[in-house]
Amino acid sequence: MNTSNTHNTADRPLAGRHAVVTGANGGIGEAICQALAAQGATITLLGLEGPGLEACCARLPGEGHGVAVADITDHETVTGVMREAAAARGPVALLANNAGVARSAPLAKTSPAQWQMMINVNLTGTFNCVHAALPDMLEAGWGRIINIASTAGLLGYAYVAPYCAAKHGVVGLTRALALEVAQRGITVNAVCPGYTDTPLLAGAVDNIVAKTGRSVEEARAELAAGNPQGRLVKPAEVANAVTWLCLPGADAIHGQSIAVAGGEVM
Repeated sequence: MNTSNTHNTADRPLAGRHAVVTGANGGIGEAICQALAAQGATITLLGLEGPGLEACCARLPGEGHGVAVADITDHETVTGVMREAAAARGPVALLANNAGVARSAPLAKTSPAQWQMMINVNLTGTFNCVHAALPDMLEAGWGRIINIASTAGLLGYAYVAPYCAAKHGVVGLTRALALEVAQRGITVNAVCPGYTDTPLLAGAVDNIVAKTGRSVEEARAELAAGNPQGRLVKPAEVANAVTWLCLPGADAIHGQSIAVAGGEVM
């Protein structure tokens, strides 16, 4: 697929662009896939659960999308599936690093294994995917890398120290790579959602309920209270920010960490 001159359709500005979205099985990941596909991109949905990815893929507008099953913490596997995806759907032009995991515990009760798992998935996994996709972008002289970090990459939160550390690392990786590729036609940015209404958040709510005895409604309200708008972020709102960064006109947005959090970070 030639991605250099097939993307100028006004109503589908990303036509001819191949996007890889990690953690694409529901939540923010599926919302990103839907938003990019609506703009004409061809999507590779990358994640751990094949049936769930296939179901999400079937719901996408357009044709030519596909699924790649891989553990992002395995560099060799990620590289292999990224090459297979590029052979099937064209060089990787857009990368949305959304896959992640969150666990909460006081630092004193966090084991070295738990710490390492959080770093491996949230930070090393992001590196692995960037490392695999970047050669296509450098060769094409064009690309968009969007790392889904978190407001936890900009602030500190109690009881999620490994997650905060990893997401701060993602923001640092974003800034460093942005300087490296600034004159190569590639932009690199981080999108940092606040608490977002996803299955991942549902796990946090369950944890609060189990440990405090509060109701689900009370737990959700507690998480929403940090947002000055007094609500949870919607997955589509995060996806809209990601999509904007991929569209013509956002070329000068580079090396940024954009909070999608209702004013929590100012």
